[in-house]
Amino acid sequence: MEQIYTIPVNEAFEASVADASLGCPFCRLYNKLEQDELELILGASMMEPDVRVKTNELGFCRDHFTMMLRRPKRLPLALMLESHLAEQIDNLGRKGLFMGKNGDTAAKKFTTLASSCYICGRIEYNFTRMQETAALLWENDEAFREKALAQPFFCLPHYAGFVAAAKQRLGRREFADFYKAIVEREGAYMDELQSDVSHFCKKFDYRYEDEPWGNAKDAPERAIAFLGSKIHEEPETKK
Repeated sequence: MEQIYTIPVNEAFEASVADASLGCPFCRLYNKLEQDELELILGASMMEPDVRVKTNELGFCRDHFTMMLRRPKRLPLALMLESHLAEQIDNLGRKGLFMGKNGDTAAKKFTTLASSCYICGRIEYNFTRMQETAALLWENDEAFREKALAQPFFCLPHYAGFVAAAKQRLGRREFADFYKAIVEREGAYMDELQSDVSHFCKKFDYRYEDEPWGNAKDAPERAIAFLGSKIHEEPETKK
């Protein structure tokens, strides 16, 4: 199964080595999965009966509803909304209105629906396996280890997932070596980022106004990208 993900994982890591401004390779993998799922759900997948059953059941989160609304394909979205609303009308529990259990059942269904998303689930399934693939490549491919250690950084959410995947898939000794190396790389970036943010703050003190900015001008943006991960990015619109 992991072989399916080897090429995209390698490509994402290679791209970040070539251009450090691209940032966390896992963020780009996540974003690519997200864009692919949006294209599918508003395209061929929308008419597949098994997909419609799942979208009726799970719905979509606010972020993905918003992203679909911003796309030009409005009819596929409206068709999904039509059948999704029909299912929720059935779940409303209007039959036997004065029976308490009916209301409880409907409330539980809608509470579950509020925290589920068809697209999120699809992304998470594939993204988890991409992180597992990265862990296995670290173990079996020396060239990949070099690429991993040459990354500009891993955002904290995806760093945590990478470590968790490595702990699950690697042996005890291999994981210890992995963790030592990856913590050193991540820690170096965190120290550099902390220094840049501190310098950014100092520049608003008149005593430091004549000092050069160095790498601090975009320190808040870089800190947010590092702490929160750059997900839910829309592709640039062609003019």
